[in-house]
Amino acid sequence: MPPPAAAGVPTKSSRVRALQRTLLATLIWTLVGLIFALPTISSGGNWRTALLASLAQWWSWGLLAPAIVTVDLRLPFTTRQVILRILFHLVLCPIFTAIYLYLFAAVAAVMHLAPWSRLLSTQLLVNALHGMFLWSALVYCLIIGVFQAYLYHHRYLSGQLRLERLERSFSEARLNALRMQLDPHFLFNALNTISSQLERDPRLARRMIEHLGDLLRLSIESKDRQEVPLAEELAFLEHYLAIQRIRFGDTLRVELSIAPEVKYASVPCLLLQPLVENAIRHGISRRAAGGAVTVTARSVNNQLDIRILDDGVGLPSHWTLASCSGLGLSVTRERIAGLHPDGHFAVNRRRGGGTEVEIILPLRVMEEALDPVSA
Repeated sequence: MPPPAAAGVPTKSSRVRALQRTLLATLIWTLVGLIFALPTISSGGNWRTALLASLAQWWSWGLLAPAIVTVDLRLPFTTRQVILRILFHLVLCPIFTAIYLYLFAAVAAVMHLAPWSRLLSTQLLVNALHGMFLWSALVYCLIIGVFQAYLYHHRYLSGQLRLERLERSFSEARLNALRMQLDPHFLFNALNTISSQLERDPRLARRMIEHLGDLLRLSIESKDRQEVPLAEELAFLEHYLAIQRIRFGDTLRVELSIAPEVKYASVPCLLLQPLVENAIRHGISRRAAGGAVTVTARSVNNQLDIRILDDGVGLPSHWTLASCSGLGLSVTRERIAGLHPDGHFAVNRRRGGGTEVEIILPLRVMEEALDPVSA
């Protein structure tokens, strides 16, 4: 295991980033110098001298820009104290302009465009201040302005990312809370079903408990996932239906019609069971002759179309989904809206009697998932 980097010692990655920033800054200042040399070059002048003079001028600003930015960052004013920052920069501008003039003279001497003795002449500062002060002040303000715009953009994006992370965390917490409401809901209902059979038929009650154990195992295995393959959801549903078949016997008929191409489609975890339970409890169990529940899933226009149909007593005349107080329907509707804002969830009356639940979700196939039904 490599030793940790000492405090203050730049790591390899930080050195690489610094080199990348330096190369990018050099490229930008070189392009600026080339652009400002183009008018002289196009007029037919000495292109070599014009290009080198322009590069010397803008490379000098490039060398001075980090110092300007560092001073701006260390000003004892917040970004909202604009007037104070402007006044402070009005004081700093002549100082940095003078530094730039001598730096420009040094770079020009290195590039053999001017003699080194020019640096020792006080006339350099006097002449340059008369002819270049306003232009240099403009470039100084431009550097500050571009840097402040970059900081504002960076802070805005960072704030947006933090806001998105907070919204995502809030949505996940809300979905988890909804999921936690469903888990004890189906557990208590299953226990009530089993308790009603204990004295009547202990053997059937024992079989129900076995299926309930499988239900709890599958529920725990999927507790950290908001979405699962449809095949896994069907495996969970089968254990629940096994309990209900024991309870209702031949009076409960269930048909599953699942198209092969949607077998591994991604669906919200614990989606089908509360809806089928709702159909049995409020539709089938209220009829002496029992009834049938049909679950279908197919692909329609590249979307997953799921329907739960029953031929039970149907919905009351005044019933609406918005006003319903049933936990299974309300929580399922909220979870679908949270996970798939473009999804569709509706509960309708069937013409021949009974109820139909319609769910339309984006079709996303989880091909890497194992089939828990056949596993």
